[in-house]
Amino acid sequence: MSEYLDKTETIVAIATPSGRGGVGIIRISGTLVPIIAVKILGSLPIPFKASHRLFKDQAGNTLDDGVAIYFPNPKSFTGEDVLELQGHGGHIVMDMLLKRCIELGARLAKPGEFSERAFLNDKLDLTQAEAIADLIDSGSEQAARSALRSLQGDFSKAIDSLLTKMIEMRVYVEAALDFPEEEIDFLADKKVLNRLNEIKQQLKDITQKAQQGSLLRNGLHLVIIGKPNAGKSSLLNALAGTETAIVTDIAGTTRDVLYESINLDGIPLHLVDTAGLRESNDPVEKIGIERAWQAIEKADIALLLKDDTQTSNKDDETDEILKKLPETLSLIIGHNKIDLSNKKSGIVAGEIYLSAKNGEGIDALKTALKERMGFKENSEDSFIARRRHLDALQRTDDYVKNAELQLIKYNAGELMAEELRLAQDELGTITGRFTSDDLLGEIFSNFCIGK
Repeated sequence: MSEYLDKTETIVAIATPSGRGGVGIIRISGTLVPIIAVKILGSLPIPFKASHRLFKDQAGNTLDDGVAIYFPNPKSFTGEDVLELQGHGGHIVMDMLLKRCIELGARLAKPGEFSERAFLNDKLDLTQAEAIADLIDSGSEQAARSALRSLQGDFSKAIDSLLTKMIEMRVYVEAALDFPEEEIDFLADKKVLNRLNEIKQQLKDITQKAQQGSLLRNGLHLVIIGKPNAGKSSLLNALAGTETAIVTDIAGTTRDVLYESINLDGIPLHLVDTAGLRESNDPVEKIGIERAWQAIEKADIALLLKDDTQTSNKDDETDEILKKLPETLSLIIGHNKIDLSNKKSGIVAGEIYLSAKNGEGIDALKTALKERMGFKENSEDSFIARRRHLDALQRTDDYVKNAELQLIKYNAGELMAEELRLAQDELGTITGRFTSDDLLGEIFSNFCIGK
């Protein structure tokens, strides 16, 4: 059980954002809800019906005038008795009502504690609980739709379907190991390999959808790099649609790292403009260049921008930059200032030709970025996913591949069965079947209070 959950405690929180508003909501969950309801409202409301009530303090004075809704267990969000008091929004009014609930025995809820109780009371699995926070935090319509699909259980159903196939596979393999007299030669049975291939394909499909959902949730970090005066800041401004960076003809204008975020067809794209990469004795510029390399280390994609009007010796300097880039970094090469070099915009031999000044080639760059990110236009069946989900899917894939290796190369049935068990356990961490208390604490502590 998680350290958060103590069924003897009743929790309370303001479920609406702080500040002034037309409506403010207090949410209470736990065994003391019926007692608190009687003390504040005078009687326990009819379940599942909104009723107009006066909210009273200890002396019987009216604190507020609003609506109360009572959800008896187990038919509530948390699976416990839940009471919602909907009053007038405002810090003072909400604070008085919150203090009254605490006087009656409730304690302030921790971030995400309502959702965690729902998970631990089997009202939601872990992916659905996480989707609540992702739905609240979604930065685009597509991200919201993906989060809603996860909340409605699409992600969980896909995982459970794959788990079922893994369990069936394990049962077959382990039965053959435990009952050799049945003469089930599963090592020579093509059905085993076919089933394993089905598991691999289904795992691949889930991973692709999860990667799309992760893109919609987190986006990617694009760092723009190159020699001084290549037009990096102009490109940042062109992509952002605003004059974020100072642009001059003087080389080395940008001395620090600049950040800007845009929405690229529903994908959050975090742009990073950096100082021009060159040898410099200027102490301020040297710090900027050092920070540029630090930004490169953290980036998902680097856009190496060249000045298309420069001669070949500048290309030699650019080659030096290429040698220093991390091997794992995804790289796009762009040629800027085609309005001066009289080149056509577009993609030639995998490289982008553009003009940050007049906007030529910007659409081609955006298309290349989406392709490099693996984004699909028709991602309506994707579900929101987090980094931990992708990591778990990758480890599951590793175990399944090891199981295939034990079957095909070594004919080792016992080791194959063990790899399948590890894959099943790893996959179960996504929905919360095999999730540690430490992980639960980390996940729910990032939720907002009242959820």
